[in-house]
Amino acid sequence: MTRGFLIGRFQPFHNGHRSMVEEIANDVDELVLGIGSAGDSHTSRNPFTAGERIMMITKTLVDIDLVTYVVPIEDLERNSVWVSHVQSMSPDFEIAYSNNPLVIQLFREAGVEVRQSPMFNRGIFEGTEIRDRMIEGGDWETLVPDPVAKVVDEIDGIERMQMISETDANGG
Repeated sequence: MTRGFLIGRFQPFHNGHRSMVEEIANDVDELVLGIGSAGDSHTSRNPFTAGERIMMITKTLVDIDLVTYVVPIEDLERNSVWVSHVQSMSPDFEIAYSNNPLVIQLFREAGVEVRQSPMFNRGIFEGTEIRDRMIEGGDWETLVPDPVAKVVDEIDGIERMQMISETDANGG
């Protein structure tokens, strides 16, 4: 049995993330999704809480034939111990998936096999683009799985993001 690990902020979980998970499912029997920056929320860059992101991911992946675990990973300001922190918060895994050069380096230094994550339409399926569309009232729903749109609606996420962006824009 092989278990992989994929870290992301998932702000929000979008169709590119789902496609990535579907592709990784061909390589592993189980997948741990680490919710990066789990302690951050209610900012323009990180508008959703770890719990809200867990709901988005869990509801989205229910129809994929892959055992998944979603775990929150809070930020550390000490890169040298970051991998051991991740490992302490996660079920054991053999393979880490990432395209972030720092994350790749840290896992490799810790002796963890790293594979590049497949990326899908990065120009469109990109958190900043989706968050901008949410704030501006543009079409964002087509870029996320239906369960994510439902969670955003359930938590009044658009109103939150618009309020946050006004606060940020005014220097607050």
